[in-house]
Parts: sequence; structure tokens; C-alpha cells
Amino acid sequence: MLHDILLILLGLVIGAVIGFLIARYVMKKYMQKNPPINEKMIEAMMSSMGRKPSKKQVNQVMKQMMKNM
Repeated sequence: MLHDILLILLGLVIGAVIGFLIARYVMKKYMQKNPPINEKMIEAMMSSMGRKPSKKQVNQVMKQMMKNM
């Protein structure tokens, strides 16, 4: 009886860990293909702060965003 309950709990824990890892992998892959922010959004944000961003600045911000994902 106790043996069966422990096996069920062990199966649930292993399933939860595997499910978490698969979901994390899928979300990372999705975010790399479809980033939530793009160059136009960064340019608009910098322009709204009163700066005219150069292409180099925009690329630096994009690299930082992709690195942090």
C-alpha cells in the first residue's frame, strides 16, 4: 500500500519536472523566433526620450535583450 503511494508520488514529481523542462525549452525557442520587441520599437522608445538612436545603439540594445532571454 505505502509502496504504491510512493511510486505514484514519484511519478508525479518526475512528470512535473519533465513537463517544466519541456515547457521551458519550447518557450525559449518561441521567444528566439518571435522576440517581444524589435528594432522599430527600440527606435521609437529612444526617440520618445528625445534621442535619435544610431543603428549601432539599436543593435547593442537588441543584443542585450536577446542575451537576457
